[in-house]
Amino acid sequence: MTGPLETAPLGRTDMAITRVGLGAWAIGGGDWAFAWGPQDDDASVRTIHAALDQGINWVDTAGVYGLGHSEEVVGRALRELPADRRPLVFTKGGLLWDDQDRRKKAQRVGDPAVLRRHVEDSLRRLGVERIDLFQLHWPAEDGTPVEEYWSVFTELRDSGKVRAVGLSNHDVPRLEAAEAVGHVDSLQPPFSAIRPETADELLPWCAEHETGVIVYSPMGSGLLTGAFTAERVAGLPEDDWRRSSPDFTTNLERNLAVGDRLAQVAERHGVSRAAAAVAWTLGFRGVSGAIVGARSPEQIGGWIDAANLHLTPEDYDLVGVRTPA
Repeated sequence: MTGPLETAPLGRTDMAITRVGLGAWAIGGGDWAFAWGPQDDDASVRTIHAALDQGINWVDTAGVYGLGHSEEVVGRALRELPADRRPLVFTKGGLLWDDQDRRKKAQRVGDPAVLRRHVEDSLRRLGVERIDLFQLHWPAEDGTPVEEYWSVFTELRDSGKVRAVGLSNHDVPRLEAAEAVGHVDSLQPPFSAIRPETADELLPWCAEHETGVIVYSPMGSGLLTGAFTAERVAGLPEDDWRRSSPDFTTNLERNLAVGDRLAQVAERHGVSRAAAAVAWTLGFRGVSGAIVGARSPEQIGGWIDAANLHLTPEDYDLVGVRTPA
C-alpha cells in the first residue's frame, strides 16, 4: 500500500480514526475463557509498533482480554513510544472475572461501583491519564438498568477521565434508552459478510444519531481470510474459543462459501481475501472503522490494503449477502 491511510470521524467526537484499527484481543494470551491460544508479549509489542508504522492510529483492547494482560501489553507498547507517536486507545469494561478460575466466563455487570473501578484499573494498566474511548463490553445481566449504567459513562466523560464513551454489543432499544440519558459516542457491534445483520437496524440508527461505529470481527474471526478448512478448525488448540463457536461448527460450510466469493472480489482488486473481507464492512453508511486483529507484524500486511479499498456495487452483488444503501 502507498500513501497515507484514509480516516473518518468517529461520530460527533473530535477524533478522526483510520478506517482500520488494531484489535488487541488475541494479544491477551492464553489460559482464559475466550483466549485465542498462547501469545508472546514481545511479538505483541512489535505488532502494535508495526501497525503504527503503517499509519494505523488506534488500538482497541478490553479489560477482560487476557484478564488484564492485553491492556498491560498495550501499556508497555505505549511506554516505548514518544508521546507524539502514541495511538488513540479504546478499551472496554463491565466484565467481572474470577482470578481464581481463569476459565470461568466473566459476569456482565453494570454496577456503578464496578464500572468506576474498571476505569481506574484500565488507566493503571494502560499507563495513561485519560482513555480515548471507554465502552461497556456487553449489556448488563446483574439487573442494572441501561439508564443507570449509562449515566456512569456520561459522568466519566464529563469528568475528563475518558474522552468519549460507547457501547458494545447493544441493540437499538438499549441504544435508545442510553441516548435519552446522554449521547452515545460510539457503538461496537460484530459485523462481517457472515454476520451481516448489523446493517439492518443498528447502522441506520447510528448514522441518524451521529454515533460512530467501529465494527469487530470483520474477517469472521479468520473464517473469511482463506486460512481455514474444516481440518484446521478441528486442530485448533483446546483453549481457543473458536472450537465451540457456531460460526466454526454448525455454520462452517456456509461461512467458508462466503469466503470463497470474497476471494473472487479480492482477485478483481488485486488484494488479499482478508483485505476484501474488511473492506466489505467499510462500504456501509455509518461505519467509521473496523477492528482487525493481528498477532505478528506480518499479519498486518495481510489486511492493511482494506484501509483505502472501496468495493463496487458489483462486488457486493457477487458476495450476495447485503448491499450498502
